[in-house]
Amino acid sequence: MIIDVIKIFIPTATAFFIGIAITPFVSHYLYKHKMWKKKSGNLVGLGGGGTPIFNELHKERDTGTPRMGGIIIWASVLATIFFFWLLAQVSSSEFWKEMDFLSRGQTWLPLFTLIAASLVGLVDDLFQIKGKGDYLAGGLSLKVRISLVVLIALIGAWWFFVKLGVSGIMVPFYGELELGLLFIPLFVITMVALFSGGVIDGIDGLSGGVMTSIFSAYALIAFFQNQIDLAVFSAVIAGGTLAFLWFNIPPARFYMTETGILGLTATLTVVAFLTKAVVVLPIIALPLLIAPTSSLIQVLSKRFRHGKKVFLVAPIHHHFEALGWPSYKVTMRFWIISIIFAMIGVVIALIG
Repeated sequence: MIIDVIKIFIPTATAFFIGIAITPFVSHYLYKHKMWKKKSGNLVGLGGGGTPIFNELHKERDTGTPRMGGIIIWASVLATIFFFWLLAQVSSSEFWKEMDFLSRGQTWLPLFTLIAASLVGLVDDLFQIKGKGDYLAGGLSLKVRISLVVLIALIGAWWFFVKLGVSGIMVPFYGELELGLLFIPLFVITMVALFSGGVIDGIDGLSGGVMTSIFSAYALIAFFQNQIDLAVFSAVIAGGTLAFLWFNIPPARFYMTETGILGLTATLTVVAFLTKAVVVLPIIALPLLIAPTSSLIQVLSKRFRHGKKVFLVAPIHHHFEALGWPSYKVTMRFWIISIIFAMIGVVIALIG
């Protein structure tokens, strides 16, 4: 028990300090090469119209602050995994061998997902910076991004179904629900839904704090399921995200953007299914559900209510900004909501 706790805490702290250590180098590169959007705001909204309120709110933020800060997260996670794997290979100590958390059954798939999805996000960020790709706003088109996410999801679903022999989920207070082949479309839909939750990455510090609480919650669930390697992996992601957050709190030194949020949301899907706690995912990751849902409500309202809006601007966190809330107040209140509902989700997952 004690060694398992140590196995979680030491790599988590290591990921944090590695993230802090590499940030000056990453930050220097991003600023030196002006890795930010050359024009502020969004040129097109989700519903196909303009976004004047959003553009006014963010006219001074989008230019001059680099994108691609999410590199800090996955780079620190990869470095931590490699560091402890290497120690286990070269050391004769049983302690360091025990600290290695790279395993086929628990961490290969989420690690692959983190790398693959983060690289897709990195390409999208580079296109946005250069103004290439989507002719309206730069970056990969939404269809291309969704197609790539679906491809990653299909690979993940195949691995679960064929390699790991997983085809069911746990339903709290009911037990395991066998899905058979329906497991595959459920996995894909979940990853695409979480991908849409990436719109939470819109205010300094918001996505970093939210994702930290979510991955910490799943680390706790995995720990009590005795999936120790998965618990360590989830906690290490939380540690790397905290390192990013250290520099992303207002005023942000850089933004997470697609290379960070896409990798995190895709990996979260895998972690949720590995713990069979996907049913409580909407509770633990409530902010990732609220944000895209508010955008969808806004689009439907404008389409079927003759242009009338429910929110001043969507997603909902920008609505509160438009009401006059300081961005830090919006961020901190979303952090509080995220922590509270993450705890509720963990309790339901463990006692259900």
